[in-house]
Amino acid sequence: MSRIKGKSPKEVYDEISSLLTEERNQESMRVDEMSVAEILDLMNREDRKVAEAVAKELPYIEKAVNFVVESLSRGGRLFYIGAGTSGRLGVLDAAECPPTFSTPAETVQGIIAGGPEALVISMEGAEDDVESGPLELARRKLTERDVALGIAASRRTPYVVQAIEYAKSKGAKTIYLCCNPRAQMDVEVDVSICPTPGPEVITGSTRMKAGTAQKMVLNMITTTSMIRMGKVYENLMVDLQAKSQKLRERSKRIISILTGLSYEEASDRLKKAKGNLKAAIVMSKADLDLPSALSRLEEAGGNVKRAIRGE
Repeated sequence: MSRIKGKSPKEVYDEISSLLTEERNQESMRVDEMSVAEILDLMNREDRKVAEAVAKELPYIEKAVNFVVESLSRGGRLFYIGAGTSGRLGVLDAAECPPTFSTPAETVQGIIAGGPEALVISMEGAEDDVESGPLELARRKLTERDVALGIAASRRTPYVVQAIEYAKSKGAKTIYLCCNPRAQMDVEVDVSICPTPGPEVITGSTRMKAGTAQKMVLNMITTTSMIRMGKVYENLMVDLQAKSQKLRERSKRIISILTGLSYEEASDRLKKAKGNLKAAIVMSKADLDLPSALSRLEEAGGNVKRAIRGE
């Protein structure tokens, strides 16, 4: 008899049957008879529930952000662990941090059941592998300075649960993001985030509302953490990596917006700053040369406003 984390097939069946994410949506019972316009309207109405569900979890998301900021500030890392859609969302959010906030690639890492191949090819059975999650965290030398964030719409995904239990045993801060009610949360973590947008239009298809809720929460956690760490000036992404023509031109535009310099002057300032947007801003705002601007930034821990003020 096959078993998942010590549970019989019938126990797994009963567990799945109890999940909100597996319930049938009463509004979509006749979706197979609806017109295209009716289906789209239904999906749009259901999607509106996502932001409301996330809003109810803001106090818990705040706790998660504080854990992440504390960890990253002392050289720790944030690990996302998930399977299927949840895993892909974690990898996506992690991959966006270096170009957006100039974080080293190892600072925010996404781990998906089945490995990189599972990003483009569905490997549903990988979520039942209870050994690979802990092994992957061990391979990446997880320590008590790190944060492990499990992502599983159902809450029960064995790969994720075991990885989080391993992280907890190593003293890392643990966070769990699922889309079933908090009352059903039976994984011991430091903070759980449980937006519940309700049953999906297509029963159990958690790439829909649950996936959207997860994406929103992950955006909030990394973006807010990076803002708190000084990687945003006003509401501009001043720590971006200008590795494409679009980002190089965005850097010049940011300089122009903040300083009033013309396109040509902004281009020259960025060149003098050797492409360092933060340094270019401090040079312009505080009337400094590049070495002095870099020194100010170092003293200010990378915070542009503090560097301009000389704090």
